[in-house]
Amino acid sequence: MIRFFCLTFVIMSFFSFNISFAYDGNKIIESFNKSKKILRNIHKENPVTFYCQCSYKKNIPEWKSCGFKPRKDKKRASRIEWEHILPASHFGIKFNTWENGHTSCKSSNGKKYKGRKCTEKVHKLYRKMQADLYNLQPAIGEVNGLRSNYQIAIIRGESREFGKCDIEIQNKKVEPSEIIRGDIARTYMYMEQNYPKYIIFNNSIKNLINKWDNDDPVDDWECLRANKIYKIQRNLNHIIHERCNKEKDVINKKNKESNKIVNKKIKISKEVNSKKNKIQVNGSSEEPKLELNEKNNNSKTGSYIGEGSSHALK
Repeated sequence: MIRFFCLTFVIMSFFSFNISFAYDGNKIIESFNKSKKILRNIHKENPVTFYCQCSYKKNIPEWKSCGFKPRKDKKRASRIEWEHILPASHFGIKFNTWENGHTSCKSSNGKKYKGRKCTEKVHKLYRKMQADLYNLQPAIGEVNGLRSNYQIAIIRGESREFGKCDIEIQNKKVEPSEIIRGDIARTYMYMEQNYPKYIIFNNSIKNLINKWDNDDPVDDWECLRANKIYKIQRNLNHIIHERCNKEKDVINKKNKESNKIVNKKIKISKEVNSKKNKIQVNGSSEEPKLELNEKNNNSKTGSYIGEGSSHALK
């Protein structure tokens, strides 16, 4: 009997451990409108639109800051909207209410409806997926509307429909600027990792986002934004977290190597000055010669001569 309870405890502990490290996605925020309010506050630190890199103030984009020009809808282009990087329809359609509706999806006049509105009403999980902060970015309204639910791709040519804004939308495909392709790739990866039942990419998309992830690594804002979201939404974005830590390790390694070189230069400079001072004391005007004790170095002449460590580093 004791063995049975011990075994049961071990099994339960194992599953509890694994659940705690599971990829859970958003479990807290259920309202898309609430997500937008949260993100407005987060992005006060970096009020720049995602696709066009325009600065904005009080929900109004500053077109001149990025050379943006509206294509047709000037009114919609004059406001900021919160864009689903992975379109909501991509995972929404996996819920049966998206295409079939539901008995509870009726308007006041008795007319049935389906799609996003019905799915949002019926399914709590969809509401949380739709409100996931990691999948939302600020965009100029007209760009958001024309991007629609089109899938990412590489498009031939470099046509510009929005002034200098580097985004191309053709044949129900969208090609973003190179500077945000990694951000998009990692958002796709996060969504697939956390909602695997509803999001599965084909090999073509997987190959594309893997390439974009490698070509465009994380930057400071992407890491800071993810950290701010984690403090509110409480689920870790493992994709960005791992990339940010890796980037930090690379930077620390480079700094250590740089410090070694600087310290070596300072040491050599001090040795040069020490020998120079000895020569001056002995009354000789002959230039000092410094022998470097390094392997495979046949030079007998010092390369760093100056009046102190600061001069040696110029």
